[in-house]
Amino acid sequence: MEGTSHCLIFLIFLLSCSTDPVLPVLLTVSPSRSQFFQYERVILTCEDGWTVRRNTTKDTRKRCGDGWGKSIGSTCSITSLFPSDTGLYWCESMSGSSSSSSSIQLSVSGGSVILQSPVLPVMEGDDVTLSCRAKNPTHNLPAAFYKDGSFIGDGPSGHMTLLHVSSSDEGLYKCNVKGHGESPSSRISVKEKPPTISPPSTTSPPSSSSSSSEKLTNISDSTVTPGPGSSSVSLPVLLPSASLCVLVFLFLLVQLVVYLYSKPKVMKEEEERMTSLPETSGCSRGNRRKANQEQEMVIMFMCFCFC
Repeated sequence: MEGTSHCLIFLIFLLSCSTDPVLPVLLTVSPSRSQFFQYERVILTCEDGWTVRRNTTKDTRKRCGDGWGKSIGSTCSITSLFPSDTGLYWCESMSGSSSSSSSIQLSVSGGSVILQSPVLPVMEGDDVTLSCRAKNPTHNLPAAFYKDGSFIGDGPSGHMTLLHVSSSDEGLYKCNVKGHGESPSSRISVKEKPPTISPPSTTSPPSSSSSSSEKLTNISDSTVTPGPGSSSVSLPVLLPSASLCVLVFLFLLVQLVVYLYSKPKVMKEEEERMTSLPETSGCSRGNRRKANQEQEMVIMFMCFCFC
């Protein structure tokens, strides 16, 4: 009966293991943009206990301070950027784990035009403003904007605002300032808005005219509708509780093996003890055999359900 109790306890514990994802460690960039001019400065910051690494054309998984940047705790600063610093940056723990870290693609332009866009994925339904910036002069100039290589409109003051973004707005964006050049491309990713549970409402449903309103894209004083974009790739999220469940499962498996290994000896002792009883106790022996069989069936059934 003791073996059955152990099995039941551990199986209940396994079923209670949480599978909620852990939010990824964020890498923050200051100034908050993904494109920079040559010789500009940038500061990258991870959470405590994490450090910045990168992949570029000349570095692979290089830690900040190892031939590039200056590391102070979880902060990495690059005082003078070069086009060779273009690459993928992310946070990695001191133990070498990076599976739960967000990553950022930074671009350093040796030209005279950059696109200022959100560094991290934006929430579905939010507004996103893009700015086309020339190195000289620094004031805003009229610019043309492109998504996945297709022209989507002009911004008289060099700005474009995407209203109520959705997954169709994901893609590679760039801009062009006439007489100054074109910016590198930057990806805009849209993350799904978490579901909200609202209390029952007694108000009447919205009219069909409001429910059928179309999403607008505002380019300063003009309006365009971006075409469909490509989906973004997000890093996997760790489920640390899963590893705990695996450990508990292994422990349970060991307990089951020990039980099955000791079962013949226990049955032999039980059989000898029952044979020494008088014939009048045959009913009791039958009840004990039945109880043992029920215990074995419970153990087998619970283990089968867990598998």
